[in-house]
Amino acid sequence: MSHESVRALRTAVVLTALSLGAAFSAARAEVLVGYGLSSFGDLKYPTDFPHFDYVNPEAPKGGQMRTTPQSALNAFDSLNAFILQGDPAEGSGSLPFDSLMVSADDEPDAMYGLVAEHAEYIPTRWVTFQLRPEARFSDGTPVTAEDVKFSFDILREKGSPRIKPQLEGIASVEVLAPLRVQYVFAEGVPTRDLPLVAAGLPIFSKASWEGRDFAKSSLEPILGSGPYVVESTAAGRRIVWKRREDYWAKDLPVNKGRWNFDRIVFEYFADSAAGRQALFSGELDLREEMSASDWATAYDAPPIRDGRVIREAIPDGRPAGTQGYWLNMRRPHLADARVREALDLAFDFEWSNKTLFHELYQRTTSFFQNSGLEAEGLPSPGELALLEPFRDQLPAAVFDEPAYVPPVTDGSGRNREAMRRAGQLLDEAGWKVVNGKRLNAAGEPLKIEFLEDNPAFERITNPYIQNLRRLGIDATLRQIDSPQMQLRLKSYDYDIVTARFVMAPTPGVEMKVFFSSEAAAQDGGYNLSGFSSPAADALIKAIAEAETREANAEAVRALDRILRAEHIWVPHWNKGSHTLAWWDRYDRPEIKPPYDRGVLTTWWARPAP
Repeated sequence: MSHESVRALRTAVVLTALSLGAAFSAARAEVLVGYGLSSFGDLKYPTDFPHFDYVNPEAPKGGQMRTTPQSALNAFDSLNAFILQGDPAEGSGSLPFDSLMVSADDEPDAMYGLVAEHAEYIPTRWVTFQLRPEARFSDGTPVTAEDVKFSFDILREKGSPRIKPQLEGIASVEVLAPLRVQYVFAEGVPTRDLPLVAAGLPIFSKASWEGRDFAKSSLEPILGSGPYVVESTAAGRRIVWKRREDYWAKDLPVNKGRWNFDRIVFEYFADSAAGRQALFSGELDLREEMSASDWATAYDAPPIRDGRVIREAIPDGRPAGTQGYWLNMRRPHLADARVREALDLAFDFEWSNKTLFHELYQRTTSFFQNSGLEAEGLPSPGELALLEPFRDQLPAAVFDEPAYVPPVTDGSGRNREAMRRAGQLLDEAGWKVVNGKRLNAAGEPLKIEFLEDNPAFERITNPYIQNLRRLGIDATLRQIDSPQMQLRLKSYDYDIVTARFVMAPTPGVEMKVFFSSEAAAQDGGYNLSGFSSPAADALIKAIAEAETREANAEAVRALDRILRAEHIWVPHWNKGSHTLAWWDRYDRPEIKPPYDRGVLTTWWARPAP
């Protein structure tokens, strides 16, 4: 699953809730005006802030950063990150585009004016943005309200299914003046998130799309008003982004000290070993290592030993993410929660962590790990109030047992107790052992295929498969290339896949993309498990409508409790840091933004002496 696709949509669908930097206690029918948007009315930065705290406003411009994509792709064939077709190049969803407002990476849910000078709104009815007259696309043409309206309309009509669910609450977009645009909300929908959704959408040039099909994958650059443009591409193996000297917004407070590299180069490699060698040879400037084992053992190279390459684990303040083996409940043999729980029990994380990961990880147990939003123990009174209407539709464990946590083994690989329980669950689900094979009443074997496009997971998945085979399950691993994987993901043509999504610090309407019944029925979405539950749908609505942080948190914990009880995944692990290695020719601000790596946005190349 493309990390870039998720990151490109972060401000569009992951930031949640709404209020402006005006007093939220005002009557709800009153028009509020503000320079920024923030959940629950607590903006950190004042009206006249000069720059974000996590930047160096005097950072020099220049140099380049050559790195590898953060996505799992090893090639690309598109420069449009907002459609279903194609595999987008790294940076194509963010670097060329501005939005009406931009997120602050040291606040969990805040945005400040970029193309928009300010916003005006009535929370339940509409939001209006006043555009800056100096805003320009990279070809010099002005950014207008017509462009903003076109961008929303084309995304709703032809955009990816991963975007559309967030746009449904907006009934229409109206151009009020050349630099004034209004988003009108539909009746009867949660409206708290909608102004932030509108504020974070990319802005396209309407004129540039005449005669072009937005939904068709292409390597033709898309005209935007952001800080970078495409300089060159190389057959899906490299993309070079060039900083715009004439970027209209470079001196705005939200951009001071940001976007310092003249060029950002993303190099694609067939495997991680090739990427590391490129770093050691000087073909790359920086690389993030995703393998704990390789981080521990594969960095004994001359430039590391002599200090020319710095190797450091930098804290990551974001929620840990949802990495795991996602179980496709659309498949009949994975529709029974007892089967899915048995698969969870058969994965021995402690053995993997000890044997494969040098004990550098901790087990993920929650879909909102390390965010303070994890369900713990028995449900609170607030959670029970949300869950009770669906008691007859939910597992009894949701109400009667502590939030599900996978069993902890001794790491020896002799996971007898968990395997015994897994066998009992399979028996109860109708999969009996006959001559060493798990068969159902019709005599059909229980077959499960893991689908992977990353060879690094073979050493992790294969021992897991051996455990499943001990249970009588016919488990196999199929390796395919990245383009095939993207096609299979978009059509949900798999039993089990590995993926990771980063959850927002303050979850909101974007939960629909991952866990709603609507998303489960749409091709090309992020509901990889096909999970569909009226209770979850109601909780997502409650998350989006919550007017206080505590109400939001209780609804998130209730949703987390359901997801874990339904065993829609086999959770992996997390480490809470970015493991980075880079050549010692860069500097960075003293403060790292907690919700972003900060490398491409705030670092700079050290000027030559």
